[in-house]
Amino acid sequence: MSNKITELFGIKYPIIQGGMIWCSGWELASAVSNAGGLGLIGSGSMYPEVFLEHVRKCKKATDKPFGVNIPLLYPNVEEHIKTILDEGVKVVFTSAGNPATWTKKLKENGITVVHVIANTKFALKAQDAGVDAIVAEGFEAGGHNGREETTTMCLIPMIRKTVNIPVIAAGGIGTGRGMLAAMALGADGVQIGSRFVASTESSANDHFKQAVIKAVEGDTKLMLKQVTPVRLLKNKFFEEVFQAEAKGASVEELTQLLGRGRAKKGMFEGDLNEGELEIGQVSALIKEIKPAAQIIEEIIAEYKLAKEELTKGF
Repeated sequence: MSNKITELFGIKYPIIQGGMIWCSGWELASAVSNAGGLGLIGSGSMYPEVFLEHVRKCKKATDKPFGVNIPLLYPNVEEHIKTILDEGVKVVFTSAGNPATWTKKLKENGITVVHVIANTKFALKAQDAGVDAIVAEGFEAGGHNGREETTTMCLIPMIRKTVNIPVIAAGGIGTGRGMLAAMALGADGVQIGSRFVASTESSANDHFKQAVIKAVEGDTKLMLKQVTPVRLLKNKFFEEVFQAEAKGASVEELTQLLGRGRAKKGMFEGDLNEGELEIGQVSALIKEIKPAAQIIEEIIAEYKLAKEELTKGF
């Protein structure tokens, strides 16, 4: 498969693995890259010295392109940028902040820059900032999300009409048929997160992985919109947030309830009661934990089969 995204990153398939906090270390990133996609290290949950270790291990584990996802609101972002420049990382995905802050510096150092957005307003801002591509993330996505609650099916064609740079679709995509649908809507590639959480190489806790593959329709919900919108798997912590919001809790009260380390506790340490379990709606389709290479192989095979089925009789 050859298109704008494969050419931009120098990869075989237009599949990008989401850079998810606590789930996307060097093992997953290198496995995805070795299988023909673009693996991303999720740096937002890493101290600077830990991030440096992951970058160096990823460089040893793959000779294929890989990248890094950086939430721009991360407190150690400057140290992460230094590591990226010092270690010669060639691809950076930015999110949760103003892309104009670092895009120019990164591009001056020969780095391909992609920014994650959830609406047309920020898609234009990202394009104006000079990014090479954008990830358009729909309401179905896991983790942090847009307040507008625009679904991927509506968002992708709107973004496609708004910008003239490559568009990567995200949110609710975890299968080959989902990938084909996103491409039909105008995307040049897809970013997949939740499916790779339930992979052998994911750094997510095994208890969390099991919770993901047991999830069914309706088991996730977008919460904490007053603070930072995040899609959560329902558990005891979720119910506490739900009840607090139903009673009209203030931002301060919700922030206090959220506390510190909830995501680590849930996704990395496996506390399925008190932890924050971030996952997308597509979790209802995920029923097995598999190696990343097998996941990509199955997605591509299903994509090709679905494409053939659609073209028959036309």
